[in-house]
Amino acid sequence: MPAKPMRRDMEGSPSPGAEVGVGFSVEILGGRDAFLALKPEWDMLFARAGLPHQLFQRHAFLRHWCDHYLPAGERLCLVVGREAGRLVMLWPLVRRRRLGLELVRLMGAPVAQFGDILVEPGSRREHWLERGWEALRRHGIDLVELRLVRADGALGHCDKLALTAPVVSQEAPFADLALRVAPDGPSHAYPPRDRSGYRRRLRRLAERGEVAFTSIAPGEEARALAERAVAMKREALAQHGVLAPAVADPRFARFFAALAADPDDATGLRLSVVTCEDRPVGIDLSFDCKGRSFGHVIASDPSFEREGLGRVLIHHAFASARARGNAIFDLLAPADPYKREHADGAVPVRDFTVPLSWRGQLACDFALPHLRPTLKAIAKRLPASWVRRLASPG
Repeated sequence: MPAKPMRRDMEGSPSPGAEVGVGFSVEILGGRDAFLALKPEWDMLFARAGLPHQLFQRHAFLRHWCDHYLPAGERLCLVVGREAGRLVMLWPLVRRRRLGLELVRLMGAPVAQFGDILVEPGSRREHWLERGWEALRRHGIDLVELRLVRADGALGHCDKLALTAPVVSQEAPFADLALRVAPDGPSHAYPPRDRSGYRRRLRRLAERGEVAFTSIAPGEEARALAERAVAMKREALAQHGVLAPAVADPRFARFFAALAADPDDATGLRLSVVTCEDRPVGIDLSFDCKGRSFGHVIASDPSFEREGLGRVLIHHAFASARARGNAIFDLLAPADPYKREHADGAVPVRDFTVPLSWRGQLACDFALPHLRPTLKAIAKRLPASWVRRLASPG
């Protein structure tokens, strides 16, 4: 049976004989059963009001996340808002206790590349959002951790966050595919030197064997290719001494393999592949949603680094995304220099920590500002050999 609501908060009291569900109500649900039971309403809300970048708040994406990432000691905390009985707001959160504080954070970390909530637009939206904050406060939450909040998202337009200083600020670049893609590769949006460099890289690849460009739909072949992509990504990161704990975690490969094999195809995962002599040497894992593609994992065989395979793969991913009907390719945060080379704009992305109690306010004022710089300083001082060892999944 579905889990019972942990708390319900409704505007006013229904008069005798009144229709159940009249007015706006907020309830906080917990448990996997409650999450699964919400799927039909969740999917309808996403279809009506979901923004492209909110693909990471799709029920299907978060169901796979629960299968692989929901930690022991953390509990689902779903803030559900209904207007006249219809779902109009949903905050997908998880709850944990740390250092004596009750915290909630958005579901999906570390694989969700943007964090947000689902809420229908309209004149009452800000009122609904305020009722959501109040429900969390009443439920004993001290801190709300919000990572990778886009300025153009639902939370990005929330009045409460407008008054909250971000903890981290960065940008997510994006490419306009109509400007960037030509029938034979990069368009005239790129300098002549870049276009000739692309043709030179293709010639070098052809010297290694016959080169082919393909796109793969979800299924068992896609599962194997997703696993191969993560393995190549790990190898390349370790070779360059880059510490990437999320990619090194075995759950990362299992998560993408499960998405790639999902027969319902509800997550929007798409694979663009470059093969040489029938061997996959470059694989892009992107998500399509409402006319926009989001490049999550771009991986090339380190033994093909001299041929510049990574740059060839990016252009193949662009062309594949446009062929699938997408207008924009989102390169995600942070705005690394290689992403800037392909960007036609960028969206601000910020992290926030929002206190809801005096204990949470104390943590924000005194503990957290000192803890984060200390951890960053420690990471920067690690010897290169340690970084390579930590970056390697073995």
